[in-house]
Amino acid sequence: MEKIQKILRNPQFLKFVKANKAHEKGRKFCKHNLPHFLDVARIGYILALESEKGADKEKIYAAALLHDIGKWQQYEDKTPHNISGAELCVPILQDAGFTEADIQEIVKAILVHRDGKNIQAGSLSDILFRADKLSRNCMFCKAADACKWRYKNAELIL
Repeated sequence: MEKIQKILRNPQFLKFVKANKAHEKGRKFCKHNLPHFLDVARIGYILALESEKGADKEKIYAAALLHDIGKWQQYEDKTPHNISGAELCVPILQDAGFTEADIQEIVKAILVHRDGKNIQAGSLSDILFRADKLSRNCMFCKAADACKWRYKNAELIL
């Protein structure tokens, strides 16, 4: 998990996490913060282990830590956060020591994590998509009645 430690210490990563926090200060709905990223990582790793298709823990954690780092840009200029996140993550992944093939796989997963369309079952994209949706505890949310998030019944994607 040495590469994950490099991501967590990366100045750009920390800057983007801080920017997300600033933009979501008054947000009553789910936040795009480090606790969410870590929940997605842990759930993703469990899903991968349960699938028995082999699990690359570092790639799962990297994708989870970076999948929403572009949310601040969506607030600023309406760029979808999966698009900005896919761009912003590349230098962070390079600095952490991921191969170009790994970077391409992680970027692809980030690009499709919002809608889950055209993804292969058991792939990193599938794991990230499902873990992201399963990470939200809608049943405990005080804002659930006002929320328009389409995956409130995340058990449908298991």
